[in-house]
Amino acid sequence: MATSPRCSEDSAVEVSGRQRRWVLGLVLFCGVLLCLWRLGATGVTDETPPLFAAAGRGMVDSGDWLTPRVNGLPRYDKPPLIYWLMALGYALPGSSVWDPLGSWAARLPSALSSIVMMLALADTLLRWPRPEDPRPAWTAVAGSLSFGLSPLVLVWSRTAVSDALLCALLGLSLLFQWRRFADPRRTRWWTAWVVLGLAVLAKGPVAVVLSGLTLLLFCALRRDLRTAWGRLRPLPGLVITALISLPWYAAELLVEGQPFWDSFFGYHNLQRFTSVVNDHLQPWWFFGPVMLIAALPFTPLLLVSIVEQPRLRPEPDQSLQQFAWCWLMAVLLLFTSAATKLPSYWLPATPAAALLITAALHGRQGGRTIAWAATALLTLVLAAGFWGSAQWIPLINDPEMPTLSVDLLASGFVLRAGAWFTLAGLLCCLLWRRTGLVRLLTMQASLLLFHLNALIPIAELGDQLRQRPVRDAAVQMELQRQPGEPLAMVGAMKPSLHFHTGDVVLYEGRSEGALVNLSDRLAHERRRGWQGRPLSDDEASPTVLVLIDGGTARQDHWSNMQPQILGEFGIYSLWRVDRRRLEARAGDLRSEGVDPDWRDPRPERF
Repeated sequence: MATSPRCSEDSAVEVSGRQRRWVLGLVLFCGVLLCLWRLGATGVTDETPPLFAAAGRGMVDSGDWLTPRVNGLPRYDKPPLIYWLMALGYALPGSSVWDPLGSWAARLPSALSSIVMMLALADTLLRWPRPEDPRPAWTAVAGSLSFGLSPLVLVWSRTAVSDALLCALLGLSLLFQWRRFADPRRTRWWTAWVVLGLAVLAKGPVAVVLSGLTLLLFCALRRDLRTAWGRLRPLPGLVITALISLPWYAAELLVEGQPFWDSFFGYHNLQRFTSVVNDHLQPWWFFGPVMLIAALPFTPLLLVSIVEQPRLRPEPDQSLQQFAWCWLMAVLLLFTSAATKLPSYWLPATPAAALLITAALHGRQGGRTIAWAATALLTLVLAAGFWGSAQWIPLINDPEMPTLSVDLLASGFVLRAGAWFTLAGLLCCLLWRRTGLVRLLTMQASLLLFHLNALIPIAELGDQLRQRPVRDAAVQMELQRQPGEPLAMVGAMKPSLHFHTGDVVLYEGRSEGALVNLSDRLAHERRRGWQGRPLSDDEASPTVLVLIDGGTARQDHWSNMQPQILGEFGIYSLWRVDRRRLEARAGDLRSEGVDPDWRDPRPERF
């Protein structure tokens, strides 16, 4: 790819339209390899993705595109945009043929979101190159790959949840805001606010909070509120955002009423921020290590850029990295202050981290030299960890995948990972006299091959061990099910069973109270598409199909149930249980003081 001659220090190299098309085409190709290659080769992974996938597919099956529903219950935890996009995939004709596991349609929105984010980063770096950069076209490729190869992005680009969608929409909105600030003649002021409205439909009001906090930090760092206020027009912009996002919230509140308000705003937004939910208690410094891991193996480059950016006072059209610093800090500050902390919360910061990694290519010479030495060393240390996998893999003890360590060692996939990381580290050393851009691109090429040749095969192996037993059990349940016979899963509660059967499944845990709950629910619970019936009802089924894991089956209260065993699937057994025997056991437990509590409110119930 040809580039213009080196420019003077006060003018940037111009990127031609032909170059821009070639760069964006190359970035698109890399994005397809990273995000779409073998996307549907594995099933949706428990526990959260099947809930999203089932809600999206349920919209197509029911025709109700307003309220997401899973397993006969409304699902209020996320706004509808991710479900709508999944539903569009499920609505395509012949999906059972080209998407037999149902995972391609569920993951496609996440994959496309990350690809679009890669393209947006590349396009922004192409249109606003740094004056000292002689090869802005290749810098744009490196910047997009710095995002796409982030360990967090690699995982969540192939996960059927809303995090990658939020990352892309918030990232696009923030990039449009900066582009408008940098040159108001080249970007319309309202585009950022339209995309921000879609981000609110993807994850909720957190998108507005992160956007506002980023802009406030940026204006404070530059000591210039007037320019941003005049160019971005935040007040009419927020009106546009509200007009796009609020109609669904209003309609859902009108239809569903108080339960929607209490669950979405009360639990999934306010309570998650102010208190710990689902045992996601983490120390206040939790996102520090997450930030370091999310940038591997280029963490040293990120750190040196974080240190340098606040010192800069560039012109508006050269302030992209300064804006990225504020963007990253906004995510860090907001989610550090939240009581509930999850690694996925860091995902909206990964585009900013990619810009900062790219900025390190042009930082101070002393800092760059130390950062590159640390990057080479870190990459080789990670490679040594993979090469020494025979020492630590046997320590893995996952009850749901009891043969994982043996199968992983036998596959050789971890050794492949060691080979690709070794190549990346050696290239960094061998190309020491070349520019940082050359070193970064060659290392990124090795890591892309690591993803295709090692990481994806490891994921497919894990799917065979963890998810295939549930899929096989779902097929057998459908084959063995008698008319009107209810379905249940006790012990390990896997929403993918509901997703693959397409029927209501009653989930309960391992405790004695779970058995009592199951007996009572079979008689009295009501859900959309299913209702429990007492045994005295002539239409009641005398049996229930129960998928139970081995650990739960060995519990005293499940022993001597005398089930008919219909199949074994990994750690799971498929039982046909006589409901009279189940009710008798539940009656014994009630006499011992164990009462059903399934009617109590449970925000995470499915």
